[in-house]
Amino acid sequence: MQLDNATIKRLKGIGHELKPIVMIGNKGITPTITEEIDRALTDHELIKVKLPAGTKEERDIVGAELAKAANASLVHSIGRMALLLRQNPNANPKLSNLARHAQ
Repeated sequence: MQLDNATIKRLKGIGHELKPIVMIGNKGITPTITEEIDRALTDHELIKVKLPAGTKEERDIVGAELAKAANASLVHSIGRMALLLRQNPNANPKLSNLARHAQ
């Protein structure tokens, strides 16, 4: 999914307020992590994930792999945080970060 600059800026603003839902440890991307990210994206649509320590290139690779595994878009990655988006047309407005932070 291609996002325009205005949408990315809005999503980054929402993401700034979020706490990481999933934290990836030294074992990397496991099936359990993938399942949890899939569940979180279904419920919240926009989530923040804490990546494992490593070089910037390693963290970028992990962020891209997460997005691909979850069929999501990597909105932004800075430091050890990655912001993932997968829109859900049937999302619960009480759980969806997009609906709760709509302006």
